[in-house]
Amino acid sequence: MSPAATPNLRLRAVLMLLGANFFWGLSFPTIKALALVHGALLPDSGTWFTAAMAVAPRFVLATAVLLLWQARTLADTTRREWHQGVLLGLFASAGMLLQNDGLLFTAASTSAFLTQFYAIMIPVWLALRHRRNPGALVWACCALVLAGVAILGRFDWHTLSFGRGEVETLLSSVFFMGQILCLERADFAGNRPAKITLVMFATEAVVFCALAGVLAPSASALFVPWSSLPWLGLTILLTSFCTLGAFTLMNTWQPRISATEAGLIYCVEPIFGSLLALCLPAWFSLWAAIDYPNETATWHLLVGGGLITLANVLLQWRPPART
Repeated sequence: MSPAATPNLRLRAVLMLLGANFFWGLSFPTIKALALVHGALLPDSGTWFTAAMAVAPRFVLATAVLLLWQARTLADTTRREWHQGVLLGLFASAGMLLQNDGLLFTAASTSAFLTQFYAIMIPVWLALRHRRNPGALVWACCALVLAGVAILGRFDWHTLSFGRGEVETLLSSVFFMGQILCLERADFAGNRPAKITLVMFATEAVVFCALAGVLAPSASALFVPWSSLPWLGLTILLTSFCTLGAFTLMNTWQPRISATEAGLIYCVEPIFGSLLALCLPAWFSLWAAIDYPNETATWHLLVGGGLITLANVLLQWRPPART
């Protein structure tokens, strides 16, 4: 972990992470639109293959861009940078596979908010690991996040269960928590963000290409989407902003603040995602010839999302001490 940040550096880190959150918010309606396009092209291919194909091309393309950028310095990537990059890639791969499959069974705005469940898990994990109480404010914010998750996921109190999309999204947040904590590890403090981002992207490219190959109903199914202009356009959008832009910002600036604080900052992501889901689906539908109506601001979204956002504001008002 890097030394405690100065107020100006901390503010800059917060602003950069907010930018990453906007790009990730953009990814929720975009990925759902991409999955609908894929479903129209290959209606019998299965949801897991659809999820893998929604991710594999963007990380192949992102890896190629970074390889060109870092070609002259690739050989000086250190063992620790390889180690951290592979760990980040594995955590992100598991999280994104579950998240993208879950998006096929729930609204983009709901998925965006439920993904933030790691905001409650990070302080709990750190409290258990360091055998100390994180403080009343953190626990109160955790309670707000838990209540928001229950409302957004429309938790069934009779069967004590969520739907498939909600369950997969909550599981994905466990792996995203691992990704955040991996950036926090002290033994990786000297690693260069550009190097670990390249290794991370390459790891995800390998994982998702392998999954797509295994899950494809036929060899031709791997090539059919590439003939679709809307599929290509959405993939390029995801690659440029939601992959290269967002993860570069995260890997560069998240180590400047604590893991708990970063987890709560990331709660802003679903606000962007929900706002964009109110208007982008109709545009995507018009362009890609799919049936993806704009979402509406339901009471579940407003109340559940409001509780999670309130938790974020409270933690940012009095950020917890670095652990």
